Amino acid sequence: MKLFRTFALSTALGLTLTPAFADVTLRYLASQGGLSAYELAAELGYFDGTGITLENVGYAQGGPASLVALSGGSVEIGSAATAAVLNSIAAGNDFVAAFPSNGINDEAQSIFYVLEDSPIKSIEDIVGKTIAVNTLGAHLDYVVREALHQKGLPEDSANLIVVPGPQLEQVLRSKQVDISAFGYWQTTFTGAALKNGGLRAVFDDTDVLGDIAGGFIVLRRDWIAAHPEEAKAFVDGSVKALDYARENPEETKAIFAKVLAERGENAEVAQFFAGYGVRAGGLPVERDIQFWIDVLERQGAVEKGKLVAKDILYVTGDARVTN
Repeated sequence: MKLFRTFALSTALGLTLTPAFADVTLRYLASQGGLSAYELAAELGYFDGTGITLENVGYAQGGPASLVALSGGSVEIGSAATAAVLNSIAAGNDFVAAFPSNGINDEAQSIFYVLEDSPIKSIEDIVGKTIAVNTLGAHLDYVVREALHQKGLPEDSANLIVVPGPQLEQVLRSKQVDISAFGYWQTTFTGAALKNGGLRAVFDDTDVLGDIAGGFIVLRRDWIAAHPEEAKAFVDGSVKALDYARENPEETKAIFAKVLAERGENAEVAQFFAGYGVRAGGLPVERDIQFWIDVLERQGAVEKGKLVAKDILYVTGDARVTN
């Protein structure tokens, strides 16, 4: 399996140079009930001395909205499901996948819930049913399509409607939808809903995709070119925060609660944070992107050979693709 690693630049004498950082402000759109690794990094002081300041300029309903804002220049940081990132790049946006925002595994995953007495028992049963997702054209949308495809069913045979994360439980319990899909980045909402009882899982995205990165933090390539040292500091600090969260779950929940309270959100849901699910060191593997390239090519959404995984992932300095 190929890992994409980032190495520091060094002098001819083997000494690492201390970079001269410029003061840069990176604007971003937050996720309701969520805490990005770079937000955690800022709280932990990992950007101190790097010239990096983060500025929250609002909320994104989902990844595609984040990418539109990134493309338009109203933010410097985007975050979206891998398929959405690839679609955006294929459409002409020169984006770089900086590092995985979340991973999908048995601890952190997207789960499709029904009411306990629902007749829906399997993926085959979702045909013709209404599913609440946070946005269209992103992770949950593609998971549903891929799940149906794997069962030999039409990929568009379920009905998806957009429901904000905080309302997923409400619309399911009031039977406005048949299924509510809680994304891997919405484990806080998942935990709160399960605490109230009466829900049953039908399937999750690991059943469909296996162990894989769920999405990526995205930067514009021209911004990286203009701010190479700051870009590296941003990535390094963020992946360090991913490791911190894995090693210090309770401390991370406390920070999470603090940030949610400062935003005016329900800080109580922070106790249900299940982690980021990202591999140690925040390293992606080729399959994280290649899986979705293959899906998009199969669907005819992307011309075969147009996207190459290693060209999309962030590297710097003496970075190499290694076995």
